Amino acid sequence: MRSATAPGTARWTVTLMLAGATLLSVGSCGRPLEPSGPVPAMPTDRAGAATDAEPRPVDPTPAPRPAAAPRDPSFDPGPTVRVALAAKQATYELRSTGAWRLLDDNGSVMARAGASERWTVQRKGDRLRAVRSDGTTTPWRASALTQVAEDGILKAGAKRYRGAIRAVATDSGVLVVNVLPLEDYLRGVVPMEIGVRRADEQAAVEAQAIAARSFTATRLATARAGNGRSKDFDFVSSVSDQVYGGLDAEQPGSNAAIDATAGLVLLSRGRVVVAPFHSTCGGETAAAEEVWRSDGEPHLKRVSDRIPGSDRYYCDIAPRFAWTTVLSGTQLDENVRRYLRTVVDVGRGDPGSVRRVSVESRTPSGRVERLAIRTQHGAYGVRGNDARSVLRGPDGALLNSAYFAVTTEAAESGRIARIVIRGNGYGHGVGMCQWGAIGRARAGQDARRILATYFPGTSIGRMPAAGLAP
Repeated sequence: MRSATAPGTARWTVTLMLAGATLLSVGSCGRPLEPSGPVPAMPTDRAGAATDAEPRPVDPTPAPRPAAAPRDPSFDPGPTVRVALAAKQATYELRSTGAWRLLDDNGSVMARAGASERWTVQRKGDRLRAVRSDGTTTPWRASALTQVAEDGILKAGAKRYRGAIRAVATDSGVLVVNVLPLEDYLRGVVPMEIGVRRADEQAAVEAQAIAARSFTATRLATARAGNGRSKDFDFVSSVSDQVYGGLDAEQPGSNAAIDATAGLVLLSRGRVVVAPFHSTCGGETAAAEEVWRSDGEPHLKRVSDRIPGSDRYYCDIAPRFAWTTVLSGTQLDENVRRYLRTVVDVGRGDPGSVRRVSVESRTPSGRVERLAIRTQHGAYGVRGNDARSVLRGPDGALLNSAYFAVTTEAAESGRIARIVIRGNGYGHGVGMCQWGAIGRARAGQDARRILATYFPGTSIGRMPAAGLAP
């Protein structure tokens, strides 16, 4: 591995300095809906419903904080990625384990400091400046300010990060962005997504690395085509994109997998393809058009996770392979009152208390296609993936998946006393099932076979020279 100040890094330091200027800039109301026939049989876990609430296949055992060891200078770190770490901060404290310098977008040095010095970035409108604890200030600049390490590791909050840290003035405060090469970005992503895995599961980690690299590359291509989500960043560090934990999230096994697959992506007809992934499919993955409002993709189709010649599934080792969520009538009414209008048109009034919830139709993979919700004031049809937002658990978290069945219990008043939701899987269900990949790795499958299964019709190869072209 290599830090931003290790030997051989000068060739991309200038790019980081100028990142802000030149870098890369996944129903409605209607008549009452009646339930359809019986719910299709769903895969069940031989051990019963899982109770582990771990949202990702992460080993809970903490690992030592890694150092940023030097890497072979001939290694190609890939294109630059910009990750938003925090937004709407009134100020931002510049921190590092060693010496650093602060640059404006022209590359001019605004300040130099050591690890013990305290500097804070302040904002006034669209301008920024840095202030030292003794009152020394830099001039105001109508540009981002970029902190670059000289002989240490940069920090944002309590975490350490490779690359550079940029402070950007926005309408609501200071936006903090980590700017670093793609391969180093993956080092903070892969262990957060697939967890700390055993030696016999390393093929799953390699598959995760290739899938995450492909996802990243396609997002960067979108940004270069002028359709990025923001002019200031390419990704956020949460589940909205890929979970990113910086240097402190890195693990030896995932770093080895990233190195072993360096530059490899999923290809179709010579182009990098989107490679979504999720925690647990629950027995069968979903085609893209079952879950998202899209025409689908040839490589994002239904895939069975059943182990050949058995009644088991590769992902039935997952904590949330099978699960149960119970909502009281009061909780259900509150969910519908708060969230139904975010997915369908409920008009200006309150939808009222819920009288009935039923599955109206299912997708080819068995997931809910349309959920019927009847209230005292109307009837509403909700898309299956949107139903995850409406049928949130008592803790406010999204329903684990759209692969579920509903049983309602009525009170004497005719209102719903409670509903019991029994389901399988965790996540949207499209693309690679992470727990399925782990199960397949345990069974001896390598990364190429795992990815060929979950993304049929694709191949694995080097990112094309025009891989990020519009």
